[in-house]
Amino acid sequence: MSARPTRSFTVDLTGVASGSGRSALVTGGAGFIGSRLCDLLALCGWSVQSASRRADGPASATRHWQVDLTDLAATQALVAATSPDDVFHLASHVWGAPGIEHVLPTFRSNLHTTVNLLTVLADVGCSRFVVTGSLVEPDAGSADRIPSAPYAASKWASSDYVRMFHALYGFPGTIARVFMVYGPAQQDPTKLIPYAIESLLRGEAPAITSGRRLIDWVYVDDVAYGLARMALAPEIEGRTVDLGSGAPISTADLVEKARALIGADARPLLGALPDRPLEPTRVANVQETRQLLGWSPATTLEDGLARTIAWYRGELA
Repeated sequence: MSARPTRSFTVDLTGVASGSGRSALVTGGAGFIGSRLCDLLALCGWSVQSASRRADGPASATRHWQVDLTDLAATQALVAATSPDDVFHLASHVWGAPGIEHVLPTFRSNLHTTVNLLTVLADVGCSRFVVTGSLVEPDAGSADRIPSAPYAASKWASSDYVRMFHALYGFPGTIARVFMVYGPAQQDPTKLIPYAIESLLRGEAPAITSGRRLIDWVYVDDVAYGLARMALAPEIEGRTVDLGSGAPISTADLVEKARALIGADARPLLGALPDRPLEPTRVANVQETRQLLGWSPATTLEDGLARTIAWYRGELA
């Protein structure tokens, strides 16, 4: 277990307090979003266990299981040992690049693990299964049916399996279409915000793409809260629910906001990296999500970036 203290939440958690006493299993619980979800659920009185391929898990979980969910027998043993009311499946290979080297890792980590969990849980039962989809997966019923990367294809297929299990077997699965998440403790230098902030704090100019792509960014605490609400909200089985801000911003403007908040002199090197082909521009349907979950993002981009910058400034210090 990690001994690192958890950060306080700035969002109002009363909307998930009714889950107190429920048991939750969070796969990918050692990751950026998963660990924050574990913190939130534990704070609200849930009994939380986490699972991932990593040996260490979040300090807020009562127990962490190191397990490979592509192994069906291991998945069966995990579910039998934890007996969760709710399962949040966040474990995945999170690489949105289109390279062919990501085909098998995304298939195994994203699709194979989802199908294994669905199969096991459909047999033993659970109250709610929440899987994380992605903004890059094609919309259900859309004419734009070509995924932009292996990651998008694996998430798209996973979502279809959840819909199928609900339609054929009455399984209580639902899909959280999570938009671009950012926040403190995202320790992945390949992601735009950590890379740009750390570069600017060091006085270096971040090398980015043309900066024209519009992206819907959402703060990690808001996402954790939305995921918890998805375990409690009625009549969302088989549905996809957007967790995003509904307010896209160009990559160039986002990095400029970070630069202004930091007070850095260095300016981003626009066009230093190629734009990825087929990347979609999608915006979260926050009005529908508010109706379904009683949820909308509480953190402005400016506040979220300021908190994120403060965390990275402390880390670099």
